[in-house]
Amino acid sequence: MMIRVLNPTSESVVATLNPAPRLTGLKGKTVGLISNGKEGTDGFFSHIERLLRERYQVAEVVLRIKSNYSAPAEGEIIEEARSWDLAISGLGD
Repeated sequence: MMIRVLNPTSESVVATLNPAPRLTGLKGKTVGLISNGKEGTDGFFSHIERLLRERYQVAEVVLRIKSNYSAPAEGEIIEEARSWDLAISGLGD
C-alpha cells in the first residue's frame, strides 16, 4: 500500500519588501486619506483631517474615495498616493 502525502503550501516565492522610511514628524507634510466610501467614514475622516491640521500642522490633506468599497483602490489613487508623505486608509459601515 502506497501513501501519498500532499504539500499544501504554495510553491511561489514571496517577494520581500522594505518598509518606507519612518517620518520624523507631520508638520508640512501631505497626508492622503483613502476611504472605502461607506457611510461611516465621513465623520471618521473629517475628525482625522481636523486633528492632522490642528495638532500636527500638516500642509495638505487629500481625501480620495474608492469607487467600490470591496475592491482595492483604483490605479489612479495608488499612483497619486506616491506623491503623498503618508497615507491613511479607513473603512466604515
